[in-house]
Amino acid sequence: MFQIFVNRVASTKDDILSGLTVALALVPEAVAFAFVAGVHPLVGLYAAFMVGLITAAIGGRPGMISGATGALAVVMVTLVAQHGVEYLFATVVLMGIIQIAAGLFRLGKFIRMVPHPVMLGFVNGLAIVIFLAQLSNFKVVGEDGSMEWMSGSPLWTLVGLIALTMAIIKYFPLLTRAIPSTLAAILVVSALVIGLNLDTRTVGDIASIGGGFPEFHIPDVPFTLETLWIILPYAFILAAIGLIESLLTMSLIDELTQTRGRGNKECIGQGVANTVTGVFGGMGGCAMIGQSMINVNSGGRGRLSGISAALFLLLFILFASPLIEMIPLAALVGVMFIVVIGTFEWSSFRIIKKIPRADAFVLILVSGVTVATDLAVAVIVGVIVSALVFAWNQAKNISVMTKMTEEGTKIYELNGPLFFSSIHNFGRLFTPDEDPDNVIIDFKNSRVYDHSAIEAIDSLAERYLKINKELHLVHLSTECKELLTKAGDLVEVNVIEDPQYRIADDKLA
Repeated sequence: MFQIFVNRVASTKDDILSGLTVALALVPEAVAFAFVAGVHPLVGLYAAFMVGLITAAIGGRPGMISGATGALAVVMVTLVAQHGVEYLFATVVLMGIIQIAAGLFRLGKFIRMVPHPVMLGFVNGLAIVIFLAQLSNFKVVGEDGSMEWMSGSPLWTLVGLIALTMAIIKYFPLLTRAIPSTLAAILVVSALVIGLNLDTRTVGDIASIGGGFPEFHIPDVPFTLETLWIILPYAFILAAIGLIESLLTMSLIDELTQTRGRGNKECIGQGVANTVTGVFGGMGGCAMIGQSMINVNSGGRGRLSGISAALFLLLFILFASPLIEMIPLAALVGVMFIVVIGTFEWSSFRIIKKIPRADAFVLILVSGVTVATDLAVAVIVGVIVSALVFAWNQAKNISVMTKMTEEGTKIYELNGPLFFSSIHNFGRLFTPDEDPDNVIIDFKNSRVYDHSAIEAIDSLAERYLKINKELHLVHLSTECKELLTKAGDLVEVNVIEDPQYRIADDKLA
């Protein structure tokens, strides 16, 4: 009993301190993504608070952090520019409803269809995206108003503070694990900058984060079909991106923690969060892999960590904005660089020559598309390419063995799956002109999978009928028979038979 009590106390402390660390890292990200979407910083901060709080409370993956993300922001910017922020709020509400429906219809299970090379490409590409996003902190506004790279003392000050942050995160656990090393690094570097009055950019240089409670606000848009047609395409895209990113992040956290989240429950949690956010003036959001990694690495494993992060963020907005605005960006950049190092699958370099070339290609492709476009597009591309490669390889596996019965009937024993990719090879396996009057295709070691396969069988049957020869199908699986039966008139020739027959030396049951 004492051990259970101690574990609960330690877990609660880790969750709360980890939540504080995550909240500090959420601030610049939410502000930056709000700027990307073309909305006020508070719209991004409110989304980070509400989405983070609700998904932590009712989502399917304890320990995962959600909030405003760049993948969604890049889609929102066009909508905001053309129709205004009120249409964005309406879109976020509809986006949430779509995500709830996805959870209710149990679509979360389809995340299992993402192959491992796609997952590797996903995390590697994401690590690169997080790294590239930090490079903007190394630029300043030049005399002509354009952005240019830092140089001289400001650059070396920034680099030194980033290196110090990363060193503290790495080595602080050797001294104590009482508080997360990430939080310790932010506090130490902030104290150093303030104490020495170092000239470096802070959170306050990006934007003011002070504000009040989010207020209930029905989106001020016409409730007409015209409005629906405007927001519906954006809502579907945002819902898909949000769910794909959230479910992939959930899979990654599952692997790190050796536990299992609930995909359909997470879909519903994300949907409820976005629906509520849309009527409280937030830009919507989804899971954030960077902040989730910070949370898990800092010891935050329970729901309390996500709830704490959201509540601390709200406190920052309401009461502590002057203090938070004093945090140097260098400390937060250092934290994100550690996330990059921890997220990137460095083993990819070791295994890339040992795995099949197609898998290596998919890994690199997904990483590249992630950097060039966004995570959702990259994952979809990766899954499609993997499926096509699989179909191509399976098409090569179809073959036949031929035997003759005592009655002079030729038996084709078909091996391998019959589907759209293998039908070309299937047709080349048979020689109607050379075959006897009775031919049997034995499907004991094969399966009919789709309409293309049905058409291939029908075409083959017609080839035999045109030269007055009979074709029989035997040992069809129950699923194959049902598929052919449902086809009905699509199969012009009745070729479904299952007779008992003999081969020269063997019997087939």
